[in-house]
Amino acid sequence: MLTLSEQPMVTDWEKKHVQAMHQWSKGYMTKASIIWEDILAEKPKDILALKFAHDTYFYLGHHPQMRDSIARVLPQWNKDIPLYSYLYGMLAFGQEENNLFSEAEKSAFKALSLNKRDAWATHAICHVNEMLGQQKEGNDFLEKTETDWSSCGMLACHNYWHWALYHIERGNYEEAVSIYEKAIRPRFATSGAMLDIVDAASLLYRLELEGVNCSDKWKESFEIFQPHIDDHVLSFNDAHIIISCLGSDNKNEAIRFLKSLQDFIKNGEGDNCVISQNVGKKLCEAILAYQDENFDAAVDILMSIRYQIITIGGSNAQRDIFNLLLINAALKSPLKQHNKLARSLLYERKSLKENAPMTDRLMARAMAIHID
Repeated sequence: MLTLSEQPMVTDWEKKHVQAMHQWSKGYMTKASIIWEDILAEKPKDILALKFAHDTYFYLGHHPQMRDSIARVLPQWNKDIPLYSYLYGMLAFGQEENNLFSEAEKSAFKALSLNKRDAWATHAICHVNEMLGQQKEGNDFLEKTETDWSSCGMLACHNYWHWALYHIERGNYEEAVSIYEKAIRPRFATSGAMLDIVDAASLLYRLELEGVNCSDKWKESFEIFQPHIDDHVLSFNDAHIIISCLGSDNKNEAIRFLKSLQDFIKNGEGDNCVISQNVGKKLCEAILAYQDENFDAAVDILMSIRYQIITIGGSNAQRDIFNLLLINAALKSPLKQHNKLARSLLYERKSLKENAPMTDRLMARAMAIHID
């Protein structure tokens, strides 16, 4: 493609797209996003550059860029331009990830007023309800609009994942498992899409952290994950791969995965190679330590990278699984300072989301531990 792009009939605009894709294919996602932004400065209505940049920022945990990239071009669009409405859903997600919840809700409902089947805008509202602890509102919204978004192949599974989270938060585990069985499992089993598989692993792990036995459900997700053990495209995905290995009781595969990850760090290139070295590998080691009941080691590892985990990508809601892992490890650690840390982390969590029944349940466990 690079060679073809040097043909005289290829425009500079087209060449830049080829260059961006080439950088992305080598793992240099930041370099690719810079090229797409260069394109957008000249052609703000290039939806391909806009969407690719938006997704890349998401993969890198670059939340301000997700918001700002859309805000820079939106005034140069209008309702007569095809796909105009989708920009509001994209803006909404960027706003939500930067804790601009009221602005995000406004943008998302603007998108849905123009196109009620915009699953990305629906997904932004899911995030707002999750982060604000509005489980009932989230449940009611998804139930009311299900026929609008359930046919969206890319995001339907993820929106069902959000729906299940509301139930887990409220302790309605049977309802969450029902959503998994009826809506999530059939989708990830047939789509093979990484987001769908990640959603499945994430949901099962959250249920198990809550004490729900999901041992009979891991095998299928592991079998779909297994061909991707050596991919190492995103550290976010890698963390869920090792979760699935361990959940399905395939510890040998988990060890093989860690060896593959170390080889990638040594011989690979690109943004995720650096992220894996600094954060991703340690995160995976913490997950393994927790599984091996080395809870104090898991706490120490997670605390050392806690504020860097954002660099693995994903949303605030998706990465919350690692906050929950840290809290559970601290509660189970034999060290009293870790038990005290668990209380502090729960105070912090409560301050960010007041209506949080899960936090209340975890706090009850923390208060039952004698730490004086």
